[in-house]
Amino acid sequence: MKQILLGDEAIAQGAIDAGLSGVYAYPGTPSTEITEYIQLLESRKAKAESANGEKSTADSKPIFCQWATNEKTAMEAALGMTYAGKRALVCMKHVGMNVCADAFVNSAITGVNGGLVVVAADDPSMHSSQNEQDSRFYAKFALIPCFEPSNQQEAYDMTRQAFELSEKLRVPVLMRVTTRMAHSRAMVETADAPQAQNERNLPANTQHFILLPAFAKRNYADLLAQQPEFVRLSEECGNNSYTKGTDPKRAIVACGIAYNYMQEAGVAQGASVLKITQYPLPVALINKMVEDGAEEILVAEEGQPVVEELLRGLVPSNVKISGRLTGDLPRMGELSPDRFADRIQTADAERQKTELVLPGRPPSMCQGCGHRDMYTALNEVAREYKEARIFGDIGCYTLGALSPFHAIHSCVEMGASITMAKGAADAGQYPAFAVIGDSTFTHSGMTGLLDCANCNADVVVLISDNLTTGMTGGQDSAGTGKLERICMALGVAEEHVRTVVPLAKNMEEMKAVIREEANYHGTSVVIARRECIQTLKRKARK
Repeated sequence: MKQILLGDEAIAQGAIDAGLSGVYAYPGTPSTEITEYIQLLESRKAKAESANGEKSTADSKPIFCQWATNEKTAMEAALGMTYAGKRALVCMKHVGMNVCADAFVNSAITGVNGGLVVVAADDPSMHSSQNEQDSRFYAKFALIPCFEPSNQQEAYDMTRQAFELSEKLRVPVLMRVTTRMAHSRAMVETADAPQAQNERNLPANTQHFILLPAFAKRNYADLLAQQPEFVRLSEECGNNSYTKGTDPKRAIVACGIAYNYMQEAGVAQGASVLKITQYPLPVALINKMVEDGAEEILVAEEGQPVVEELLRGLVPSNVKISGRLTGDLPRMGELSPDRFADRIQTADAERQKTELVLPGRPPSMCQGCGHRDMYTALNEVAREYKEARIFGDIGCYTLGALSPFHAIHSCVEMGASITMAKGAADAGQYPAFAVIGDSTFTHSGMTGLLDCANCNADVVVLISDNLTTGMTGGQDSAGTGKLERICMALGVAEEHVRTVVPLAKNMEEMKAVIREEANYHGTSVVIARRECIQTLKRKARK
């Protein structure tokens, strides 16, 4: 069967066709569409079965596909599913790997029972992210295999391979993609029907998932003993390939989607080419490249110079290594065929540029968004104090840093608004406001509020509740309908958990509530609740 799929959708379809039992994720660009694709197919399947009065067959059992509260809970739930012998997929953007790192790294020590594939969608050029980190480091850190497809067909095929490899080796496998791969479309050949899901099968060794030091040491020794096998599989799998050029003194190592950029740019021109889409590095293929006479090796990789640095310890010192570290390729930002070719002499000096230069359009909050009225009220109150500071967080409301509001003074990572406001208040800052969205609050803000409540920190937390995860397209928010109870359960006094409706007509009431809580000199929460204008429009259309 042939389908035109996004890279994300190819991964999702590959997981389904591999017998997936559950996908666990927190929304984050550019990974969100993986889970949404599975949710869409599951919804269609459920409706069809309901209409036809059919029940799920062995090869069409429901796939669990509800959003998790954050990436750590997603990773742990997926590990629990694989403990029961089923196949599980975990999806997140690259910074989500930081959130789930504890569980992720330790899952390599516990090993898995059913197949476990972790998808990390990196965002070079920071289109919608705070940094450009490269998730391949996490695979190396955890000592597990990693796939990095160069096109959508490989994304589909490698997802299926990753589940097979995970169960064969009994370790999790990382799938690393980047924004262009995740969000571009291509024709993909898929299976006619998914394979049946695994039956529940508990691990025979009841100690393997217990990381007491005595057990963990034994497991870690087993993982280290597997490393040569991981390298052998990388060399012999067929995903990595080496082609000797007519001018083997020059060589290019192209990783993942950079291989496609190299082909489109037409820069090989007789150079030997080593394509890498599976890790650990295929040492035998690298050695073959050197034996064939490589004197200069250009490393093309999307993200950070992971392979470029590793090659320096694998090839003789007289072989010149170039890439992002040397400036032959840009140190930051995405690669592209043009950026690739611009740094390499090509026969076609007049090669046609393919990139379009368009004027920038700064993002802004939607007209009619409740965040706008919340910031208007907050700014007016903050101006009444000499040195008010507003600590921001990750979400649509981060745009409050831009014109016309210029409202927030920090935005670091998910959940940091509350804890940074607390730290500033501990240092004597007054007033200290924290602005956080409803989904981000349940993702990683609750523990910060507990810290505030435990010492009654002089902080006003504004939860801008639009009843959804708005920044990534309107996914379910874990705290909907529960925020007041959560805040009180964390220790905030009931009389200092206030709720307002952010509308222009309520502006004086909103300002009065924020002002009262700023003057309270203790921990307080103001929940500004109004539905996201985009989800409201969708409901109206339906």
